[in-house]
Amino acid sequence: MKTMIEVRNLLKRFGAFIYTGDRLGDLELIEFELNDLYQYGFITQHEFLMAKLCVEKEKNQLKGNG
Repeated sequence: MKTMIEVRNLLKRFGAFIYTGDRLGDLELIEFELNDLYQYGFITQHEFLMAKLCVEKEKNQLKGNG
């Protein structure tokens, strides 16, 4: 998983569509959703870690750190 599109497609598999109009807020909600999906065993550790890395990268770019 290398792009936010892939992360959003992963969430879409479980019926989760996140869009609030606030990009940073969306990313934080995506992180919460990923945590829940992993905690309840719906996604693998590899999927979880790759998605979290992608979200962190996106957050850093939004904040101007990368």
